[in-house]
Amino acid sequence: MKFLSASFLILVLVLLFGSKSPVLAQSVQHLAVPQLGGLPGAPVMTGAAKLTNGLQLTWDGPSGYYQVFQKSNGLKAAWIALGRATNLSRTATITSLYSNAFFRVSGPAPKYAGSKVCISCHLGVCRYETNTPHASAFSSAKFMASGGQTNASCLPCHTVGYGLATGFVSATATPLLGGVQCENCHGPAASHAAASDDPTVRPRVEIAATVCGGCHHASNTSYTNPPTFEQWIGSDHAAVTPDALRAMAASTTNLNTCGVCHSGSARLALINAQNPATTVAHDYNLPITCAVCHDPHSTNGGPVQLRGPVSSTNVFHLAGTDVASVTAFTNKYALSTNINLCAQCHNDRAAAWTDTASAPHRSAQYNFLLGSVGELSDGSAAFNPGSHAGLPESADYSVSGTFYLTNQCAACHFSALTSGGAHSHTLQPAYAVCAKCHDPAPALAYLKPELTNRVSTLIFYLNRWAAIKAPASLRTNGVVAWEYTTPGGLSWQTNALGYVTSWAPGSAVNFTGPNAAGQSLLSANYPNVLRARFNLYLVLNEGSFGVHNPSFALSLLSAAQTWMIQELNK
Repeated sequence: MKFLSASFLILVLVLLFGSKSPVLAQSVQHLAVPQLGGLPGAPVMTGAAKLTNGLQLTWDGPSGYYQVFQKSNGLKAAWIALGRATNLSRTATITSLYSNAFFRVSGPAPKYAGSKVCISCHLGVCRYETNTPHASAFSSAKFMASGGQTNASCLPCHTVGYGLATGFVSATATPLLGGVQCENCHGPAASHAAASDDPTVRPRVEIAATVCGGCHHASNTSYTNPPTFEQWIGSDHAAVTPDALRAMAASTTNLNTCGVCHSGSARLALINAQNPATTVAHDYNLPITCAVCHDPHSTNGGPVQLRGPVSSTNVFHLAGTDVASVTAFTNKYALSTNINLCAQCHNDRAAAWTDTASAPHRSAQYNFLLGSVGELSDGSAAFNPGSHAGLPESADYSVSGTFYLTNQCAACHFSALTSGGAHSHTLQPAYAVCAKCHDPAPALAYLKPELTNRVSTLIFYLNRWAAIKAPASLRTNGVVAWEYTTPGGLSWQTNALGYVTSWAPGSAVNFTGPNAAGQSLLSANYPNVLRARFNLYLVLNEGSFGVHNPSFALSLLSAAQTWMIQELNK
């Protein structure tokens, strides 16, 4: 990964007959190129995209006025100003172009002040930030012992504004600019401190992962640095689910209901008691960035400043009513800060077997881990944790002084075993994690075939019921009588009579389920069918195929099979 250096004037050559670059999809421009030290203190070109009638330039840098200049590729060509120095948006559309053109952008002078100046107005935030690991990045014993205080390759990420005129020079000359401070993430703030009412110089609030990625990346070779940013880019957190994007684009109401977990900007707005419909209506396609899980201003989450604990045993559901309004979410979030951080989104969303419109959301991992969702032979599941739940009474094993399972999700999905000693942000568990507690081969050799057989058997029973026992009004061509109105995610192949002959998980659906009237008929007369389909889709949509809680998964499928056998024998 290449990280561009910043300068007061940035220069770009645009070959107008070259390849066409995509234009930024969202109207809110975020830092697109990671920069050493965080938010750049000087302009950095981030894009040059051809348009039908010209060219769109984008750049990044601190808040303030910018001016664009153009020149031809002639050796003695003069720079021509394209408008006045009044650009605040950091983007410009150029319609009058040379065939081969150079552009440069001048921006506001980067004037740094240091966090001592910020404290005078922002004491509520600064009193916590000054106690975080960032604040001691320059003065920590480890950094000093490594010679970092005089190492030019270390200083951009351990000081404020290193390399710029008003930035850090040395521990003696600029002692107040040592460490990672407010201006690393918000940009130069001296002009703001001098004129706090001037909106044009107000420091930026940038929540893109690129701000953190400028220092937390493998290419930063000043000393051993984990590839945190690179791992995040390759994870599911780095992109918004397409279905959620479409939903949020269709309705501002969905900015709360879907955005609470799928949009980083919407979730952070809700956490800050703001309404996403009015604050991030054009910015919902920002994914789950670093600041969503890590609070840069707080020390409550330990050395990594998490917004929640790594484990919990309280049953938690984020129902639709909990995100129906800012107040409702704020009240729920006050509770959820005591819930496993991952569980705050990866929960069952209060799914129930009585739901008929659609299958349980693909986010029930936490409740599945605790065995608190689904239907068992003796009633609704309340609390049936397996050994992976990390409870004191479960089968925890200590390896080199670390209790892996007591860290719940982080034990496997953020294991240090997968990234050379540092916590991995790929979210993908490795078999090496399992091997630290038990030999995974025998377990997987049994679990996957056993669950596959039980799932296949259950689907056979459901389809058999649909073919010979379901009400005639539901046995129509192209309708699977036991399904949800919006099919749950299986793909069916039917014969000439319309009967199901095969299925495949995760494929595109090519059938329908009963409509609202049909679902009412099922609810009134065939509740066990609804319970069985609910358990089926919990196991399939939960994602781990039983690994999160193997015995519980088997119990859900066994109960469902029993109910369907009973229905077939009536």
